Amino acid sequence: MLTTLPINLIDNKEKIAICARLFEEYLGCDFLNIEAVFSDETKNFVTHDKNGFTIKIRAFKNNLHDNAYVHIINNDQETKHKMLFSESEGCFDFFKLTMPVETPITYYFSIENNNRVYFYNKRGLFLELDHNYNFKLYPDFNIPSWAVGAVWYQIYVDRFCNGDTSNDVVNNEYEYLGHAAKKINDWYSEVSTDDVCNFYGGDLKGVMQKMEYLKTLGVEVIYFNPIFVSPSNHKYDAQDYDYVDPHYGVIINESGEPLRFEKFNNRYATMYINRTTNKENLEASNQLFCDLVQLAHDNGIKIILDGVFNHCGAFNKWLDKENFYHGDGYQVGAYRDENSPYHDYFSWYDTNWPNNDCYSGWWNHENHPKLNFEGSKELYDYMLEVGRKWVSPPFNADGWRLDVAADLGNSPEFNHKFWKDFRRAVKEANKDAIILAEHYGDVTPWLYGDEWDTVMNYDAFMEPVTWFLTGMEKHSEEFKPDLLCNAMAFEGAMRYHMSKFSINALQSAMNQLSNHDHSRFLTRTNMTAGRLHTKGSAQAEQGIKKSIFMEAVTMLMT
Repeated sequence: MLTTLPINLIDNKEKIAICARLFEEYLGCDFLNIEAVFSDETKNFVTHDKNGFTIKIRAFKNNLHDNAYVHIINNDQETKHKMLFSESEGCFDFFKLTMPVETPITYYFSIENNNRVYFYNKRGLFLELDHNYNFKLYPDFNIPSWAVGAVWYQIYVDRFCNGDTSNDVVNNEYEYLGHAAKKINDWYSEVSTDDVCNFYGGDLKGVMQKMEYLKTLGVEVIYFNPIFVSPSNHKYDAQDYDYVDPHYGVIINESGEPLRFEKFNNRYATMYINRTTNKENLEASNQLFCDLVQLAHDNGIKIILDGVFNHCGAFNKWLDKENFYHGDGYQVGAYRDENSPYHDYFSWYDTNWPNNDCYSGWWNHENHPKLNFEGSKELYDYMLEVGRKWVSPPFNADGWRLDVAADLGNSPEFNHKFWKDFRRAVKEANKDAIILAEHYGDVTPWLYGDEWDTVMNYDAFMEPVTWFLTGMEKHSEEFKPDLLCNAMAFEGAMRYHMSKFSINALQSAMNQLSNHDHSRFLTRTNMTAGRLHTKGSAQAEQGIKKSIFMEAVTMLMT
């Protein structure tokens, strides 16, 4: 009777468990209790001491009879090791193997029972093996202990709290992307579709004033969107990596005037030029950041900075397209002079140099000049120094979130080389600093313990959760009713994408429901595809379901 069971029944754990209990009770067969078999990469099943790494697997008591094996894959070479009985606890037996592990390995288990071989990995217990789900063990991969399970709070500074009105952007202070800078006086006004130069006045003093409030919320880490000098409200177009933007910091030396009728920054935006290039303002703003970090640390809160190293901004002092930087230790920008020391920081085209499209832009965005790391060792070394600087005294930030990190450089080989060097630089400066990257897709190539620590967890959290609970794509651009409440698709996606992580990278990943790059999760609960420029701002409030949002928050917090 046992041999007549269809093999594919093993995919249905409930039926197999029922069959197992029937066979054991009525026929006395020695059948594997599949519900009892378990292992994972946590300290419950993987430990380390002077003898090496001990890997364990659990089974139902007296069920295996020493027929458990672990298969170790190292550099594509597979070896099979018999696991030894370790101890019994309650209704379970535990089997273990201790061995030295000096290089990254993957592994899976096989169990021989009643003339049948079962395979166990992150996918579960199956009769057929899928290596995509194998366990991972990276012996030298150390994540800062504070990051495991930490509660993060993201702050987009301009929209958090205005603690100092004296540093607010003023109307017409400068022009950017065809728009004049604008101070928004009504904090609750509707967002416009093209608001890159609209400012609400949030700043670092506002964050400091709310630090006690953040502590009472249970916040353990603050992740700041970029805070370095930049003309936009999002600041993903850095003007100067060495200084905090005085509009977020402190303006001591106030001189100059905003634009009047002419929109020529380099001649008339004298207020903006002074505010953002005057060393007195810049140094005072950096000092305020030091004070903020100290206050946060005093309240048990870590500070993470946003590192946008793939590209800078057209206002950047190395390019100086707007002709802002003169004297005071500044050298001529590459857009102003072909002999600039920064010329090789960018990739140039053979066209009527200089003009608007003579340099390479990230995704062809003119305001996002792509940095040419391959062409300049000086740039390469400078960015490593930036990485070190902000996690070192007197700044003492606790790590970096890396913007579009997989895009840096012009080849995968160079990308990996840079991030290996970046990790060494940052960890030498501050061994407890975290390196967390923005990434979509397979994270495996960067998570061997010598590049990133972890990632923003889109594939193994945000995406599956939003499809399951709302049927919406995370940008609100698509609705798929077949994925709404589809438990099988949800479990499959979670298992598959989580399998790409090692346990420490998974436990320190940034799990979010929404952020600055995606629509609000609450908006997605109305299950209406569209965004601000297609549906208008009012649609975001129509038909929202707070109960679904509460379900999502429960998933997030547990």
